[in-house]
Amino acid sequence: MREAAFVKQNKNKWVAFEEALNSKRELSPDQLSDLYIELTDHLSYAKTFYPGSNTQLYLNSIASRAHQKIYKTKRESKNRIVTFWKIEFPQMFYAHQRELLISFLVFTFFCFVGAFSAANDGDFVRSILGDGYVNMTLDNIEKGDPMAVYKQMGEFNMFLGITINNIKVALFAFALGIFLGVGTIWVLLRNGLMLGSFQYFFHDKGLLWESARTIWIHGTIEISVIILAGCAGLVMANGMLFPGTYTRLESFKRGVKNGLKIVVSTIPFFIIAGFLEGFVTRHTEMPDWLAITIILGSLGLIVFYYVIYPYQLNKKDNHGQHSLH
Repeated sequence: MREAAFVKQNKNKWVAFEEALNSKRELSPDQLSDLYIELTDHLSYAKTFYPGSNTQLYLNSIASRAHQKIYKTKRESKNRIVTFWKIEFPQMFYAHQRELLISFLVFTFFCFVGAFSAANDGDFVRSILGDGYVNMTLDNIEKGDPMAVYKQMGEFNMFLGITINNIKVALFAFALGIFLGVGTIWVLLRNGLMLGSFQYFFHDKGLLWESARTIWIHGTIEISVIILAGCAGLVMANGMLFPGTYTRLESFKRGVKNGLKIVVSTIPFFIIAGFLEGFVTRHTEMPDWLAITIILGSLGLIVFYYVIYPYQLNKKDNHGQHSLH
């Protein structure tokens, strides 16, 4: 059976089932279980004949939500915040690994563009970072403390200011996804150019390692979360551009909801990055091994939570669905 015919034949059942899940009235476990079994049959069929299709992703999303609703306990409902970060968000985010990859590639590309431009145009760094910042940094280099900018403000004030500013940037990158993703790409472009030109500037002064070991103590999480915010904006744009089996309005609403969840998930990481920048980065005298440990630990935390853990949950969920048959 062609995928379009399969969708047309069963779409009303799926919509009815989804409406039941979204309904405020409580369904008995038996009723929900019967609907769930029928849905998982359709999901197995889609996995066999339409692997990787929008239909499979759609059915898998509904099945995951249904599985949670059937087997949830009152204790889980009381721990809603824990459940969000431990189960709900990672399961949802697994379906958006493609947008994450696109956001990462766009950002990385413009980092290289920024470095290349800085290498070939002496005024490029000033046009991106501003004369004030460049002159201050040159002055700090002359004084023998190139990273002095991280020591000028009080620890707590710096932590608070940086955290709030970073959250604003993330919300901005997400919100601009409303312009079919173009606005989000612009935020990634701007930040990528800044990072690339910034790192080349220190390379040109013979201070690449000194700058990298210092900046990436907080920058590993900070930059990662900007990329994740870009992913959130692309998720919203994708909902508008590619509705799949949903109406365009419903797909857009789902894109907004999922994108906002991605942004919310980053807030604890922005707080960690702000703390590191305010209280830790300023200690430029710390040994290299400690700086490297913090950088690699931060990178491992991000990769595990946003890439490895969602994959593990999805794999476990698929295994559980197969065991029901």
